Parts: sequence; C-alpha cells; structure tokens
Amino acid sequence: MLISSEVGDELPGMEEFFSTALKHQDHNLDPQTMSSIPSFPWGTGDTSTPETDAINQVNNSFQWVTAAAIISSIVGAIALVAIVYAIIRCLSKAGDAIKQHVDGYSLVSSNPSASPVILDSQVEMATIERFLNDMAREKPIRFSPQQLVNFTRNYATRLGSGGFGVVYKGEFANGVQVAVKILNSSSDKRVEEQFMAEVSTIGRTYHINLVRLYGFCFDASVRALVYEYMDNGSLDNFLFDKNKKIEFEKLYGIAIGTAKGIAYLHEECQQRIIHYDIKPGNVLLDANLNPKVADFGLAKLINRDSTHVDMTGGGRGTPGYAAPEMYTPFPVTHKCDVYSFGMLLFELVGRRKNHDINQTESREWFPRWVWDKYEKQELEVITKDCEVEDKDREKVERMCKVALWCVQYLPEARPPMSNVVKMLEGAEIIEPQNPFQYLMGSGAGLGFWSSGSSDHSMETAKTAYESSYKDSTPIMRKYEIEFANSV
Repeated sequence: MLISSEVGDELPGMEEFFSTALKHQDHNLDPQTMSSIPSFPWGTGDTSTPETDAINQVNNSFQWVTAAAIISSIVGAIALVAIVYAIIRCLSKAGDAIKQHVDGYSLVSSNPSASPVILDSQVEMATIERFLNDMAREKPIRFSPQQLVNFTRNYATRLGSGGFGVVYKGEFANGVQVAVKILNSSSDKRVEEQFMAEVSTIGRTYHINLVRLYGFCFDASVRALVYEYMDNGSLDNFLFDKNKKIEFEKLYGIAIGTAKGIAYLHEECQQRIIHYDIKPGNVLLDANLNPKVADFGLAKLINRDSTHVDMTGGGRGTPGYAAPEMYTPFPVTHKCDVYSFGMLLFELVGRRKNHDINQTESREWFPRWVWDKYEKQELEVITKDCEVEDKDREKVERMCKVALWCVQYLPEARPPMSNVVKMLEGAEIIEPQNPFQYLMGSGAGLGFWSSGSSDHSMETAKTAYESSYKDSTPIMRKYEIEFANSV
C-alpha cells in the first residue's frame, strides 16, 4: 500500500503519540487524561513542532542514504556481471578466430595425393595464452602437416622451386595469402641446420624490405616454412620478360630497397646474417612493386665479432652472381653479398642477363662492357643502349658507379651495404677502379664470371685470387681505407 509523501512526513509524530499512550495505559481514559494525549497525526489538527521537524529531517536523510546505497549496490552488481560476460564473450570469439587462423577450416589427410577428409574432432586448437605468448616473444607459429595441406588446398598451386624445395600458394581461413615452402625431405644434417637457422633468425627479423615468416612446420615427414605472399613474384620475372615493362624510376627504387634489406641483415641484426645468394630470383615484389629480400634465413650466421666464415663445406651462391672468393678455400665475409648485389645492379641497368651469348662479343658480358664505357667516359652510350630516358641518365650513371665498386675483386675494396645505400640515395661516389684487372692479368677469361663457368676457369681464378689476396696493390689499399670506418 502506497502512502503519499505528505502523510509520510508526519509519520514520525506517531512516536510521541504511542509514548504518551503507554504512560497512561494503567489509567482510566478520562477526559482530563485524554486531553494530554496529542492528536493522531492524520487528524484534522496541525501538531507540527520544531522537535518533530528535526526528527523528520534526520529520518529523511537516513532513508535517502539507505536507498542510494541499495541502488548503487544493485547497479554495481549488474555492471560487474555485464563486464564478466563481455570478457567471456571476447575470449570465446578470440579463441574461434585463432582456431580459424591456425587450424584452418578443418584437418585433412597429410598425404597430398589423398582425398580431403574432414576431421573436425581432431582439430588441435591453439590456446589464447600460447598464441599471445608466441606473438609477444616474436616467435613464429608452429603448424602441423595437416594444417599445411589445408592452407594449400592439398598443394594445388605451385609457385616455383629452388635448391631446397618447392613453394606452393596457400591461404589462411581469414583470407590472408601465404607462400608455403616445402623443404626437400632429407636426413642430411646440412638441411636440418639450414632449416633451424632460418626459423630461429627470420622469425625475429623484421624489416620492410625483408620477406616475413609467419610460421613453420617441423615434422618427421614434412619440413616447411610459411611466408607472406608476394603478389608480383620475383624480380627476374620483370627484368627478363619483354612483355613486362617497369619504369626506370621504379627499378631505381627497387635497387635502393634491396640494398636496405641487405644492409639490415649485415649491420642491424643482433647477429650478422650473410645471404650468400643475392640475385633477382631472391628479390620478391609486392602488389606495389616494393622489393623484399627472400631466402636469407638459409644463410649461415656469424657473430658480429667474427669477420670471416669457414666455407670448407663447399661453395654457395649462383654462378654469375657469386663472388670469386666463394670458390676458394680463403675466408668469406659478408662482402660476398655486396659483390652479388653489384651484379644485380648491372642487370637492373641493362634489363638483361649479365652474360648473354646472343649479344655481340664486346657486349656478351655486360659488366665488362659497362667498365669499358665508363673508362672512356661514354656512360651516355649505356643510357641510349638500354633505352633509358634522358631524365634518368644521372640515375643510370650512379648505379653503374656503385655496381663497379660492389664487384671489386678484393672483398676489402667493396663498400659495406650501408655505404651502398647512401651512394644510391645521392652521396658522393669516389671514382671506382677497374674491378677486372686481376681477372685480366690472370687470363681467367669471362667464363668464370658467367653462368657457364668451367672447372678450368674456376681453378685459374682461384690461383689469381690466392695471389691477389696475399699481395694486393697499393691502389686497392687506398680505397680500402675509404670504406674502413663503416665496416
């Protein structure tokens, strides 16, 4: 039953009424006694006094405080329940997202030739804690062989192959495209070491000009690496395909971006990473033709305090791009990558392979032809021959000078990649010396520098390198000093 606020305000007066009544409970209720009893609050008379007003105010304040406390408790409890529910919902959705991202739609047979079989009950869902911990520690995610099959839709799209395996196109359940590199199954210790080196280094190596590793698979039957997908494939698809044209300004940007990626590997990582196989095929292009160096994780690591690498296990690299010291028993440093980058620069300028038997004899080996024109101060001939517009002439000359420095025969004479970046971006370039003088003196011939090099030419070049390594000329020592502060 509801009582109006006006009546409610008079309720405290009942205390005085009952108090007086109790005092007279043993007396006869005669008119004189009754006259001392105050009128009932809701009677017609006004019995309000200062004392009753004070009591009313205190009671009103107490009632409001009590009501506010009760309401606040109820609202707080509701809010707490809502927050807990929201957190549970978010964690549940996050778990589903991680499951879709990592496990894919469902598990299928690990045999690529087998028919897909949906086995949702066998899906091994990664926990949120593990996922977040891996990401916080910059640790690549480990995938199962079944997940790889699912990503690649049973290895349906082959992108290419290399010396260590085949690359397939894949896609996560959230639509992110990936490149899955399946390494050749082998018990060879070298393959295992290279695989583990790539996983342990590339997973924590981040740079805008390096291909990113999302995860890996290490299983008795499958060893694989999961990379970000590059829409335009490798650089050689554009350089050597006459149907694909790239403006020289863009090629110049590709040269700078590639140089920055290599410089990061050499000079900014906790451990120096040597690539050993810089070439157009290992420079990938994204949708905007931005370059990213790939396959650097297959390189051998050396501590920053170490300056040389023992190459007793045999030569690496690709003939035509590999530095001459890689075919000798002498120490190999990160300067072998500088040499290979120089050869790549020549191909960017000429938009052709460095060694082309279809060219005239003088132009058969492009780097040597560039040096001849540079020595005669006829670099404009290169611009015209390579069909480069006059507005890009300065860039062509700069790239040629940098390339000639990069392919110096002695590793010590080659600039570090950080200097290469600066020179390409506009820093002053010291006039390069003839990088082929030892080759000319030894009679090694062009065969050693081309992709069709013979055992005889390699042996001759090896002898020449042994001699030059022990007794370098004073003029070479002069230019070694120029770059010594950056090594």
